[in-house]
Amino acid sequence: MRYIVMADGKGSRWENYSGVSKHLVEINGETLLARITNLLRKYDKNAEVIITAHKKEYETEGAVLYAPLHNEFEIDRFTRELIDDNICFLYGDTYYSEEAIKTIVETEADDLLFFGADKSIVAVKIKDGDLFRKHFERVRKLFVEGKIKQCIGWQVYLSFQNLDLEKKQIADKFILFNDSTCNFNSPDDIQRFFKTEESV
Repeated sequence: MRYIVMADGKGSRWENYSGVSKHLVEINGETLLARITNLLRKYDKNAEVIITAHKKEYETEGAVLYAPLHNEFEIDRFTRELIDDNICFLYGDTYYSEEAIKTIVETEADDLLFFGADKSIVAVKIKDGDLFRKHFERVRKLFVEGKIKQCIGWQVYLSFQNLDLEKKQIADKFILFNDSTCNFNSPDDIQRFFKTEESV
């Protein structure tokens, strides 16, 4: 299985907090990118891990760094030229518990399978690359035409499930994680995470 860790975002909400990129935040002495890579390789001995980014400092042992050809909109984090059968996209600015990565690796997708919480998608496992590309391209086109306000992972999921693209909702083909992942989009997110960790 090829795992693509998306780390080519602009990080505008992060604002270079603590002088480090959110993807390189260290938890127990390990960056987020290293943690994701190591856990994927722990649960899938044949894992091919690709980190998509234009920053050389994102090079991580056990993974290959790839600079995407296009990155105009947020949906473009799903690197178009890497979309294929038997791949899995993960978010490089997300803390995944060991159990979350184990579930992502071990759960089979019939065609497309999304993982996340009620407010965020944290991984997409793709057995049928053409099917994912179809919904990716549809959502991107609708956004460019001004017919929808957002084009992120949620819209791809909603398109796949034939749901209203403007309303976040969960239907089929979605594995719900409760507290086993945490997105680091802003300094508030990381501060909340460390406070939670200290209180456990």
